[in-house]
Amino acid sequence: MKLLIEIPTWLGDAIMSTPAIENLLKHYKGAEVTIVGSYVSTQLFVNDKRITNIIVDNTKKSLVRLLSVYQLAKKAKDFDYAISFRSSFYSKLLLKFLDTKENYNFEKEKITKHQVLKYNDFLNKTLNTEYKASDLMLRFKPQWYKKPTLGINPGATYGSAKRWYPEEFAKVAIELSKKYDIMIFGGPNETEMAADIEKTLIENDVSNYENLAGKTTIPELIEKIAALDIFITNDSGPMHVAAVYKVNTIAIFGPTSFAETNQWKNPLETIVSKYLECSPCMKRTCPLKHHDCMKTITSDDVLKLINK
Repeated sequence: MKLLIEIPTWLGDAIMSTPAIENLLKHYKGAEVTIVGSYVSTQLFVNDKRITNIIVDNTKKSLVRLLSVYQLAKKAKDFDYAISFRSSFYSKLLLKFLDTKENYNFEKEKITKHQVLKYNDFLNKTLNTEYKASDLMLRFKPQWYKKPTLGINPGATYGSAKRWYPEEFAKVAIELSKKYDIMIFGGPNETEMAADIEKTLIENDVSNYENLAGKTTIPELIEKIAALDIFITNDSGPMHVAAVYKVNTIAIFGPTSFAETNQWKNPLETIVSKYLECSPCMKRTCPLKHHDCMKTITSDDVLKLINK
């Protein structure tokens, strides 16, 4: 039996789909499995020996995406069953172009429920099963540090509204640098804000830090976050990496709904939010132009929680 699984594009969403994928692979144990998704999300599965093949979907970069999706479907051929954890128009096209006996697309639900449960409920409805959503799952081993280590993650790929301010991250790092070595995380497009934090650390004579922004592969990012003693992060993909490994996490939420995307089953998560009337707005940038959901959160708020 040949099974194709299309996974979510974003790193965090792909991680939140792993309980459902674990149930799917348990249901079709022994199947020949192909994973399709963005380069970033497919990297989560490179160590999974149950996966036969990984196909990276680059159709978004194509000048004629419709044709590109068709070509991708012809490349991913001869499957008995296809299931997609995406709901986009092009994802639906991909599955229609496939020559499969059965195929199913995830549909977004306009209800307040954790994203993990939305993916798992979709799977149960598809398979007519009652599988429980277990822990998140990644198959990477922590890269242990020699000293207690604090990680800070000032970025969030979805948009600027989700980002707490670099100067506040820097204040926390400076205050805790006597107890912890500092790791600054970030993607290739987040090196500038990481550099701003690094500059502030240098100006305050902090030298026990490492700026990893734009310098890690996805597997390296996972291995390093997995070994942290404390992680301070925006609502982001790396936040969900920390959830997998039950890292002590301070998760800063502004415009997004922590009821839907907070860390799944991590008892060591602390959510920081100001609970404003205008949030969660779910916008990439602040529609009211004041960004108070993040501006009103201070380094003192975070330090008080850590000191507790």
